[in-house]
Amino acid sequence: MTKVTERWTEREFAGLDLGDGRLNKRAKILMERLAADPTASIPMACHSWSETIAAYRFLGNPDVEWRDMMAPHWERTQQRMRAHPVVLCLTDTSELDFNGQEAEGLGPLNYEARRGMYVHPTLAVTPERESLGVLDAWMWAREMRDKDGLRHGQKESTRWIEGYERVAEMAPDMPATRLVYVADREADLVAMMARAQELGTPADWLVRAKHNRCLPEGDGEKLWAYTTAGEALGEITFTLPARGDQKSRKVRQQLWAREVKISTGKSGTVTATCVIAREIGTPKGVKPVEWRLLTNRKAEVLTDVIELIDWYRARWEIETYFHVLKNGCKVEALQLSDIDRIERALALFMVVAWRVTYLMRMGRTCPDLDATMFFEPDEIRGAYLLMKKPTPATPPRLNEVLRLIAQLGGFLGRKSDGEPGVKTIWQGLQKVMTAAETLAALRDGF
Repeated sequence: MTKVTERWTEREFAGLDLGDGRLNKRAKILMERLAADPTASIPMACHSWSETIAAYRFLGNPDVEWRDMMAPHWERTQQRMRAHPVVLCLTDTSELDFNGQEAEGLGPLNYEARRGMYVHPTLAVTPERESLGVLDAWMWAREMRDKDGLRHGQKESTRWIEGYERVAEMAPDMPATRLVYVADREADLVAMMARAQELGTPADWLVRAKHNRCLPEGDGEKLWAYTTAGEALGEITFTLPARGDQKSRKVRQQLWAREVKISTGKSGTVTATCVIAREIGTPKGVKPVEWRLLTNRKAEVLTDVIELIDWYRARWEIETYFHVLKNGCKVEALQLSDIDRIERALALFMVVAWRVTYLMRMGRTCPDLDATMFFEPDEIRGAYLLMKKPTPATPPRLNEVLRLIAQLGGFLGRKSDGEPGVKTIWQGLQKVMTAAETLAALRDGF
């Protein structure tokens, strides 16, 4: 294990107190192993059979609560947030498919035969998309439908309302930081908007609209037609990144924004701003990009609307985070006997996934930082040796080292390739960690 991983683990989990010194040590060792090789299974990540047994005992301890495990990271995340004037609190749900496994406590997914669970984190990022950490999380398994086709248990839409409440609770402790709760269409809930208004809106909210509601005024006029009536405020142009089989392309959108009243269904209303961004000049055969957003914030001039669009576009960072969690850390391959053990493992992997996405984003937004702030000398030497390049006499830049690591993970590094993504970074990191450990062993005479 490299010193940089040990330092990071000690810092991120400082103050972890599970009531047993041995448990604390096991948690930190397991985190160090997983951080060094996110894609490895628990037996592969551990350095010995005794470590493997200790890891499984830790994950199986009924006295260990996964929220307690994440509490130090949550605290560190809030400390990082206080250094920024605006923080976007991105939240979404992802299903974890454990179909075919025998773990107890799992439930149905999109249909009853598929078994798994759901994870719903809130990820804090800056408007420049620097990831600050996980703020909060829910994990649960659905109950099976009864003979009447009903599914009991807590209503899942509640998580969006409670998610806003948790962010709102943090706001008074960060008076110099504006918090913005950002979510996709599932969060288009009048109950969430009404709750924010009832609390005095200590944190802003910005959600993608799902429902074309009838407005309480104007003879039942529909929300989207009302918003786009009249001339557009202006236009915005940006590059839509490549996703799946779709290549990156330029997008040009016209923008509208109007303040509206939305009925709460109880003779009351919520005041909101509806923003619509509609693509024009779309290439033939391509579906136009159109976003309809709702927010508590006023947007009276073009710059206000563009800021809201930019904030919503940053929501893609949580999709990247899920990509690392599921495909990088391979959490769906966990072989554990019950959902409680899975939740404890996920608590660790959620922090590991954040670290990988943080490293990628810092390489893009702060490319000229000294690489020794993020990597040990043996890791830097290992990257250069594996790429058959001479190690520089002066500390290299972060972006330079990250690109070498990514090339070891399959990144081609051509001018047209842009910057490396999380997949090639985590794949390259595995090779660099192995090289660093080999260099250390040779230096110690083994």
